[in-house]
Amino acid sequence: MSSILKKSILPFFLIVLSVCNIGCFAQELERVAYSRLVPGVNQTESYFPLLADKTIALVANQTSRIGDTHLADSLLNSGLNLIKVFTPEHGFRGDQDAGQQITDHTDPQTSLPIVSLYGNKKKPDAIDLKGVQLVVFDLQDVGTRFYTYISTLSYVMEACAEHRTPLVVLDRPNPNGYFIDGPVLESKYSSFVGLHPVPVAYGLTIGEYAMMVKGEQWIAQADDLQLTVIPVKGYKRNMLVELPAAPSPNLPGWEAVYLYPSLCFFEGTAVSVGRGTDMPFQVFGHPKLHKGDIRFTPKAILGASMHPLYEGVECKGYNLKLVAYNFVSNEKKLHLHWLIEAYHALKDQTAFFNNYFNTLAGTDKLRQQIEAGVDESTIRESWKKDIRQYQTIRKKYLLYPDPPGWFEQ
Repeated sequence: MSSILKKSILPFFLIVLSVCNIGCFAQELERVAYSRLVPGVNQTESYFPLLADKTIALVANQTSRIGDTHLADSLLNSGLNLIKVFTPEHGFRGDQDAGQQITDHTDPQTSLPIVSLYGNKKKPDAIDLKGVQLVVFDLQDVGTRFYTYISTLSYVMEACAEHRTPLVVLDRPNPNGYFIDGPVLESKYSSFVGLHPVPVAYGLTIGEYAMMVKGEQWIAQADDLQLTVIPVKGYKRNMLVELPAAPSPNLPGWEAVYLYPSLCFFEGTAVSVGRGTDMPFQVFGHPKLHKGDIRFTPKAILGASMHPLYEGVECKGYNLKLVAYNFVSNEKKLHLHWLIEAYHALKDQTAFFNNYFNTLAGTDKLRQQIEAGVDESTIRESWKKDIRQYQTIRKKYLLYPDPPGWFEQ
């Protein structure tokens, strides 16, 4: 077995030992069905009264549902005055490729105007908010800094603050909320895939994140924002929550969501993460990688990957689904060794890093460390001071308590 996989998968008898004889870690980190929780959106008794007699704008996509009913339909069916929808990356119905520009349009199912926040602009303007008395935000985040829904949240918050428009955030569980890891973003690398000084995996729900953005005044006129967060009932930080709907086209299931924080680094390299296959963010590979346990050939997939890396070219690499299934035995941290070992396997054959890598990492140090041959433990040690400072900030905004000692570095 390759060392790439050895570091992530313990022998079977150790897994059995930890689950059957010790049981502690298995009980602490638990894969949980979404149906066990009551997200903010389901608690209509808590926020419908806030919406009564108001003209409402909704920030939503395909994940914004109460059971099988879209939140937009629920608001309209309840007689509430929903007048427009703002939509993030991937569109209102979640069927647009990553990075694809979304244009304003009318939703054929509701006849509501859809205003894109992933096209010519990423922040609502005065015209967009004209006549809007309250904004409701409901997007399923995945707890990773470079996932753009939290950037959309920040821009919506800033617009609401500037125009004195109250904002209600319907909180949802963070499927990667059980760990904090990665370099903290440096301000000079601020972008739409990372606006604020947080680690790659930041250990907060999207509601808690909103509270932190306001409390730390990471947006203009933060004190002018009237923010209400409707918490999730039943959520605990040690839950690995299986989402009921794909948060975006290339995160089709819980395995991809689980692996995404580690694999997204490869989007800044010459390595494919399986876009254009039926296993996006569950594999990685390259045409010149000579090791691995899987071969895949990316192809164009409508609404997911129209022009994937290495389209029509066979790649060899690693299937990581087994890593996801063995989450009990994995440490609560990024799988950084995949990136390091892929670099050493390909550095003499490819231009491994591209210009996007530092933006994703939020720093130029990680690339420099890998290119200099710095080992993983030393790289991780270089993150600790900034992570501890972040944890001090983070603690002020918790709606859900941390298990004792859970996030100790």
